[in-house]
Amino acid sequence: MGWLDAAGYQVRLGENGRVQCRNGKGKLLSSVPASLKDDPRVVQLRQLAEWLSRHEAECLAAVDGWMVRSLPVPAALIAEVWADATWAAALRDLVVTADDGSGPETGFLRDADPERGLGVVTLDGDTRRLRPEVVGIPHPVLLEDLEELREFGAELGVEQKAQQLFRQTFTRPDSVAGKTSVDDYSGGKFEQLNHALSRCRTLGYPVRGGDAVYSAFEDGRVVEARYWLGSDYPESETWTGGLTWALEDGTAVPLADVGPVAWSEGMRMAAAIHAGRVVEEAVVNQ
Repeated sequence: MGWLDAAGYQVRLGENGRVQCRNGKGKLLSSVPASLKDDPRVVQLRQLAEWLSRHEAECLAAVDGWMVRSLPVPAALIAEVWADATWAAALRDLVVTADDGSGPETGFLRDADPERGLGVVTLDGDTRRLRPEVVGIPHPVLLEDLEELREFGAELGVEQKAQQLFRQTFTRPDSVAGKTSVDDYSGGKFEQLNHALSRCRTLGYPVRGGDAVYSAFEDGRVVEARYWLGSDYPESETWTGGLTWALEDGTAVPLADVGPVAWSEGMRMAAAIHAGRVVEEAVVNQ
Protein backbone atom coordinates (compact mmCIF):
# COMPACT_ATOMS: atom_id res chain seq x y z
CA MET A 1 0.00 0.00 0.00
CA GLY A 2 1.32 3.45 -0.95
CA TRP A 3 1.87 6.38 1.36
CA LEU A 4 -1.00 8.76 2.14
CA ASP A 5 -0.66 12.40 3.20
CA ALA A 6 -1.79 13.15 6.75
CA ALA A 7 -1.25 16.58 8.37
CA GLY A 8 2.34 17.04 7.26
CA TYR A 9 3.21 13.37 7.59
CA GLN A 10 2.66 10.32 5.43
CA VAL A 11 1.04 7.12 6.63
CA ARG A 12 0.42 3.66 5.27
CA LEU A 13 -0.52 0.17 6.41
CA GLY A 14 2.59 -1.95 6.82
CA GLU A 15 2.95 -5.64 6.04
CA ASN A 16 2.69 -6.38 9.76
CA GLY A 17 -0.82 -4.91 9.81
CA ARG A 18 0.21 -1.81 11.75
CA VAL A 19 0.01 1.82 10.66
CA GLN A 20 3.42 3.20 9.71
CA CYS A 21 4.33 6.88 9.61
CA ARG A 22 7.14 8.94 8.13
CA ASN A 23 7.91 12.63 8.48
CA GLY A 24 8.31 15.26 5.79
CA LYS A 25 11.95 14.24 5.28
CA GLY A 26 10.97 10.67 4.58
CA LYS A 27 12.25 9.25 7.88
CA LEU A 28 10.25 6.28 9.13
CA LEU A 29 9.07 6.91 12.68
CA SER A 30 8.90 4.25 15.37
CA SER A 31 5.27 5.10 16.09
CA VAL A 32 2.45 7.32 14.88
CA PRO A 33 2.59 10.76 16.60
CA ALA A 34 -0.15 11.42 19.13
CA SER A 35 -1.27 14.41 17.06
CA LEU A 36 -2.32 12.00 14.28
CA LYS A 37 -4.34 9.68 16.53
CA ASP A 38 -7.69 11.01 15.28
CA ASP A 39 -6.60 11.93 11.76
CA PRO A 40 -9.14 10.52 9.26
CA ARG A 41 -6.40 8.76 7.26
CA VAL A 42 -5.00 7.06 10.35
CA VAL A 43 -8.46 6.07 11.59
CA GLN A 44 -9.32 4.57 8.18
CA LEU A 45 -6.06 2.61 8.07
CA ARG A 46 -6.61 1.20 11.55
CA GLN A 47 -10.16 0.20 10.63
CA LEU A 48 -8.81 -1.46 7.49
CA ALA A 49 -6.20 -3.34 9.57
CA GLU A 50 -8.94 -4.59 11.92
CA TRP A 51 -11.07 -5.71 8.97
CA LEU A 52 -8.15 -7.53 7.35
CA SER A 53 -7.38 -9.30 10.62
CA ARG A 54 -11.01 -10.43 10.96
CA HIS A 55 -11.09 -11.47 7.31
CA GLU A 56 -7.96 -13.61 7.71
CA ALA A 57 -9.39 -15.28 10.82
CA GLU A 58 -12.70 -15.96 9.03
CA CYS A 59 -10.94 -17.48 5.99
CA LEU A 60 -8.79 -19.75 8.16
CA ALA A 61 -11.81 -20.77 10.24
CA ALA A 62 -13.74 -21.66 7.09
CA VAL A 63 -10.89 -23.75 5.67
CA ASP A 64 -10.36 -25.45 9.03
CA GLY A 65 -14.06 -26.25 9.14
CA TRP A 66 -13.98 -27.82 5.66
CA MET A 67 -11.04 -29.98 6.74
CA VAL A 68 -12.25 -31.24 10.13
CA ARG A 69 -15.77 -31.85 8.78
CA SER A 70 -14.42 -33.63 5.67
CA LEU A 71 -16.74 -31.53 3.53
CA PRO A 72 -16.42 -31.72 -0.29
CA VAL A 73 -15.78 -28.18 -1.50
CA PRO A 74 -16.89 -27.10 -4.99
CA ALA A 75 -13.80 -26.52 -7.12
CA ALA A 76 -15.54 -23.51 -8.65
CA LEU A 77 -15.73 -21.91 -5.21
CA ILE A 78 -12.00 -22.37 -4.60
CA ALA A 79 -11.19 -20.89 -8.01
CA GLU A 80 -13.52 -17.94 -7.34
CA VAL A 81 -12.08 -16.99 -3.93
CA TRP A 82 -8.46 -17.56 -5.00
CA ALA A 83 -8.37 -14.05 -6.47
CA ASP A 84 -8.55 -12.78 -2.87
CA ALA A 85 -4.98 -12.90 -1.54
CA THR A 86 -6.17 -13.76 1.98
CA TRP A 87 -8.25 -16.70 0.77
CA ALA A 88 -5.39 -17.87 -1.45
CA ALA A 89 -2.98 -17.75 1.50
CA ALA A 90 -5.38 -19.85 3.60
CA LEU A 91 -5.75 -22.47 0.86
CA ARG A 92 -2.28 -22.56 -0.70
CA ASP A 93 -0.18 -25.68 -0.01
CA LEU A 94 -3.03 -27.64 1.57
CA VAL A 95 -3.14 -31.33 0.71
CA VAL A 96 -6.23 -31.90 -1.40
CA THR A 97 -7.86 -34.89 -3.07
CA ALA A 98 -9.68 -34.57 -6.39
CA ASP A 99 -10.89 -36.64 -9.31
CA ASP A 100 -11.71 -34.97 -12.62
CA GLY A 101 -12.56 -38.27 -14.30
CA SER A 102 -8.99 -39.35 -14.96
CA GLY A 103 -8.59 -41.01 -11.55
CA PRO A 104 -8.21 -39.78 -7.96
CA GLU A 105 -5.24 -37.54 -7.29
CA THR A 106 -3.69 -36.29 -4.03
CA GLY A 107 -1.30 -33.37 -3.87
CA PHE A 108 -0.48 -29.87 -2.70
CA LEU A 109 -2.79 -27.11 -3.92
CA ARG A 110 -0.67 -24.41 -5.56
CA ASP A 111 -3.09 -22.52 -7.79
CA ALA A 112 -6.74 -22.19 -8.73
CA ASP A 113 -8.17 -20.54 -11.83
CA PRO A 114 -11.73 -20.55 -13.22
CA GLU A 115 -10.41 -21.29 -16.72
CA ARG A 116 -7.39 -23.53 -16.14
CA GLY A 117 -8.63 -25.39 -13.06
CA LEU A 118 -6.59 -26.35 -10.02
CA GLY A 119 -2.80 -26.54 -10.00
CA VAL A 120 -1.71 -29.48 -7.84
CA VAL A 121 1.79 -30.86 -7.13
CA THR A 122 1.52 -34.63 -6.67
CA LEU A 123 3.70 -36.90 -4.55
CA ASP A 124 5.53 -37.85 -7.76
CA GLY A 125 6.65 -34.24 -8.08
CA ASP A 126 4.46 -33.60 -11.10
CA THR A 127 2.40 -30.44 -11.46
CA ARG A 128 -1.04 -31.25 -12.80
CA ARG A 129 -4.03 -29.19 -13.83
CA LEU A 130 -7.25 -30.73 -12.56
CA ARG A 131 -10.84 -29.75 -13.29
CA PRO A 132 -12.90 -31.69 -10.74
CA GLU A 133 -16.40 -30.83 -9.59
CA VAL A 134 -15.45 -30.99 -5.92
CA VAL A 135 -12.27 -31.02 -3.87
CA GLY A 136 -11.56 -32.79 -0.60
CA ILE A 137 -9.35 -31.25 2.10
CA PRO A 138 -8.67 -34.32 4.27
CA HIS A 139 -8.05 -34.17 7.98
CA PRO A 140 -4.45 -35.36 8.48
CA VAL A 141 -5.56 -38.38 10.53
CA LEU A 142 -7.27 -39.63 7.33
CA LEU A 143 -4.17 -39.30 5.14
CA GLU A 144 -2.58 -42.70 4.60
CA ASP A 145 0.63 -41.13 3.27
CA LEU A 146 0.90 -38.50 6.02
CA GLU A 147 4.58 -39.04 6.83
CA GLU A 148 5.53 -39.11 3.15
CA LEU A 149 3.51 -35.95 2.55
CA ARG A 150 5.23 -34.24 5.48
CA GLU A 151 8.65 -35.12 4.10
CA PHE A 152 7.78 -34.05 0.58
CA GLY A 153 6.14 -30.88 1.89
CA ALA A 154 9.35 -30.00 3.72
CA GLU A 155 11.30 -30.49 0.48
CA LEU A 156 8.89 -28.23 -1.38
CA GLY A 157 9.06 -25.63 1.38
CA VAL A 158 5.30 -25.56 1.85
CA GLU A 159 3.96 -23.14 4.46
CA GLN A 160 0.40 -23.93 5.44
CA LYS A 161 -1.59 -21.15 7.07
CA ALA A 162 -4.24 -23.65 8.12
CA GLN A 163 -2.90 -26.46 10.28
CA GLN A 164 -3.13 -29.69 8.37
CA LEU A 165 0.14 -31.52 7.68
CA PHE A 166 1.70 -30.75 11.04
CA ARG A 167 -1.48 -30.71 13.07
CA GLN A 168 -1.16 -32.84 16.19
CA THR A 169 -3.04 -36.07 15.58
CA PHE A 170 -4.08 -38.99 17.75
CA THR A 171 -5.01 -42.49 16.60
CA ARG A 172 -7.56 -44.42 18.60
CA PRO A 173 -5.92 -47.51 20.17
CA ASP A 174 -7.50 -50.95 20.02
CA SER A 175 -7.56 -51.19 23.83
CA VAL A 176 -10.59 -48.91 24.24
CA ALA A 177 -13.21 -51.63 23.77
CA GLY A 178 -15.83 -51.45 26.52
CA LYS A 179 -14.64 -48.05 27.76
CA THR A 180 -16.52 -44.74 27.76
CA SER A 181 -13.88 -42.30 29.04
CA VAL A 182 -10.23 -41.39 28.47
CA ASP A 183 -8.39 -40.52 31.67
CA ASP A 184 -5.00 -39.59 30.19
CA TYR A 185 -5.63 -35.91 30.89
CA SER A 186 -7.57 -36.13 34.15
CA GLY A 187 -6.21 -34.79 37.43
CA GLY A 188 -4.71 -31.64 35.94
CA LYS A 189 -4.77 -28.91 38.58
CA PHE A 190 -5.62 -25.27 37.91
CA GLU A 191 -5.30 -22.77 40.75
CA GLN A 192 -8.57 -21.23 39.61
CA LEU A 193 -11.31 -22.49 37.34
CA ASN A 194 -10.98 -19.06 35.70
CA HIS A 195 -7.50 -20.03 34.52
CA ALA A 196 -8.82 -23.13 32.78
CA LEU A 197 -11.68 -21.15 31.22
CA SER A 198 -9.25 -18.49 30.01
CA ARG A 199 -7.07 -21.14 28.39
CA CYS A 200 -10.13 -22.50 26.59
CA ARG A 201 -10.99 -19.03 25.28
CA THR A 202 -7.42 -18.56 24.04
CA LEU A 203 -7.48 -21.94 22.29
CA GLY A 204 -10.94 -21.33 20.84
CA TYR A 205 -12.86 -24.07 22.67
CA PRO A 206 -16.33 -23.28 24.06
CA VAL A 207 -17.25 -24.40 27.58
CA ARG A 208 -20.70 -25.73 28.46
CA GLY A 209 -21.84 -27.12 31.79
CA GLY A 210 -18.30 -27.49 33.08
CA ASP A 211 -16.99 -29.22 29.95
CA ALA A 212 -14.70 -27.91 27.24
CA VAL A 213 -16.42 -28.97 24.02
CA TYR A 214 -15.33 -29.77 20.48
CA SER A 215 -17.99 -30.66 17.92
CA ALA A 216 -16.96 -32.91 15.04
CA PHE A 217 -19.14 -33.84 12.08
CA GLU A 218 -18.37 -37.39 11.07
CA ASP A 219 -20.30 -40.24 9.47
CA GLY A 220 -23.32 -37.99 8.98
CA ARG A 221 -23.65 -37.00 12.63
CA VAL A 222 -22.27 -34.48 15.10
CA VAL A 223 -20.18 -36.01 17.88
CA GLU A 224 -19.07 -33.81 20.76
CA ALA A 225 -15.83 -34.37 22.64
CA ARG A 226 -16.32 -33.22 26.25
CA TYR A 227 -13.44 -32.60 28.64
CA TRP A 228 -14.40 -31.93 32.25
CA LEU A 229 -12.99 -28.74 33.80
CA GLY A 230 -15.29 -28.17 36.76
CA SER A 231 -18.35 -26.10 37.60
CA ASP A 232 -17.58 -24.60 41.02
CA TYR A 233 -16.85 -20.96 41.77
CA PRO A 234 -14.61 -19.41 39.09
CA GLU A 235 -12.05 -18.44 41.74
CA SER A 236 -11.84 -21.92 43.26
CA GLU A 237 -9.26 -24.61 42.52
CA THR A 238 -10.24 -27.21 39.97
CA TRP A 239 -8.98 -30.51 38.63
CA THR A 240 -9.66 -31.77 35.16
CA GLY A 241 -11.67 -34.94 34.69
CA GLY A 242 -12.23 -37.47 31.97
CA LEU A 243 -12.61 -36.97 28.24
CA THR A 244 -15.83 -38.40 26.81
CA TRP A 245 -17.76 -38.26 23.56
CA ALA A 246 -21.50 -37.83 23.12
CA LEU A 247 -24.13 -37.07 20.52
CA GLU A 248 -25.83 -33.67 20.51
CA ASP A 249 -28.74 -35.04 22.55
CA GLY A 250 -26.34 -36.19 25.26
CA THR A 251 -26.25 -39.89 24.36
CA ALA A 252 -22.84 -41.24 25.34
CA VAL A 253 -20.72 -42.71 22.55
CA PRO A 254 -18.54 -45.71 23.50
CA LEU A 255 -14.89 -45.09 22.75
CA ALA A 256 -14.87 -47.93 20.23
CA ASP A 257 -17.54 -46.10 18.20
CA VAL A 258 -15.80 -42.72 18.09
CA GLY A 259 -14.62 -41.87 14.56
CA PRO A 260 -10.98 -41.04 13.76
CA VAL A 261 -11.49 -37.27 13.36
CA ALA A 262 -13.67 -36.87 16.47
CA TRP A 263 -11.16 -38.93 18.44
CA SER A 264 -8.12 -37.01 17.20
CA GLU A 265 -9.67 -33.58 17.72
CA GLY A 266 -11.01 -34.46 21.16
CA MET A 267 -7.63 -35.72 22.31
CA ARG A 268 -5.96 -32.67 20.79
CA MET A 269 -8.31 -30.39 22.74
CA ALA A 270 -7.72 -32.17 26.04
CA ALA A 271 -3.94 -32.24 25.55
CA ALA A 272 -3.81 -28.51 24.77
CA ILE A 273 -5.90 -27.53 27.80
CA HIS A 274 -4.11 -29.97 30.12
CA ALA A 275 -0.75 -28.45 29.10
CA GLY A 276 -1.76 -25.27 30.96
CA ARG A 277 -2.14 -27.00 34.32
CA VAL A 278 -0.08 -26.24 37.40
CA VAL A 279 3.07 -28.35 37.30
CA GLU A 280 4.51 -29.01 40.74
CA GLU A 281 8.28 -28.70 40.91
CA ALA A 282 9.98 -31.85 42.11
CA VAL A 283 11.87 -31.54 45.38
CA VAL A 284 15.41 -32.89 45.07
CA ASN A 285 16.86 -34.33 48.26
CA GLN A 286 20.37 -33.16 48.97
